Amino acid sequence: ESAGLLIAPAFGIGSELAATGPNGPSIFPSTALAARARFEFSERQSVMFAALNASAGVFGDPDGVDTEFDEGLLLIGEYGWHADFNFNFGAWTYSDKQDDIRETDGFGDPIQRRAFGAYATYERPLSEQMTGFVRVGFSDGDTTSYSSGWQAGVLIEAPLASRPDSQISLGAYQGRFSAKHRDNERDLGVDVAEAETGFEITYSDQLTPWLRVQPDLQLVIDPGGDQDRDELWV
Repeated sequence: ESAGLLIAPAFGIGSELAATGPNGPSIFPSTALAARARFEFSERQSVMFAALNASAGVFGDPDGVDTEFDEGLLLIGEYGWHADFNFNFGAWTYSDKQDDIRETDGFGDPIQRRAFGAYATYERPLSEQMTGFVRVGFSDGDTTSYSSGWQAGVLIEAPLASRPDSQISLGAYQGRFSAKHRDNERDLGVDVAEAETGFEITYSDQLTPWLRVQPDLQLVIDPGGDQDRDELWV
C-alpha cells in the first residue's frame, strides 16, 4: 500500500510480470475473466490464489474481451505474513507454453517455453509518519524482454504539519532486460543497456473537500533500454 501514491507503472506491477503472456496480465484497461480465492490461517498469515484467462483484452476492440481461453490460463499464488511488517512471496506461471523471444525451430517458428517467475515484497513503518517498501521479482527471461526487476521507496504522511491531509512519496525502480532481448536489440543496431532505471517524487494534498492535487515528477534513464536516448523527464 505504501507504493500506491506513485504513478510510474513499475510500482503497480513489476516489469518482469507485466510484459508476459499474449497481451500482458489482466490489468486495467486490458481485462480478462478470472477467479480468485483468499484463505486466512490467522491474523498474520494468508494465502491467495488466482486463475486468469491468459488472453486479456479491451472492451470496444473488434473482438472484445476473449472468453474462449484459447491461450490457456495465467496461474498465480501468494503467501503473506502481516505483523509489525508485511512480507509477501508469490509465484506465477502460464498453463500453455509461450513463444521464445529469440530461438526458433527448423521451420522458423518460435520454440515454445514454459513461462514462470516469482516475486517478494517487504513493507514496514520506518517512523510514525514514514513507511518504506521494497519489491524484487524475476522471470524465465526466455519468453519476456525482462529477466528481473526491483522497486523501492517511502511514503510520508503529513510531511507538512500545517497540511494534515498531505502526502509525499519517493521511489526508484529498475527493469533488467534478458540476455535474449539484448541480443535481439543488438541485431537491430541498438546500443542496448542492461536495464531501464527510473526515479519518481510525488506530492498529494487535499486543498478543499472536493479537490485533491498531485504534482508528479519522474526521471527515466536509458528509456526502453536504449543507451543512445537522452534521459526522459515526465
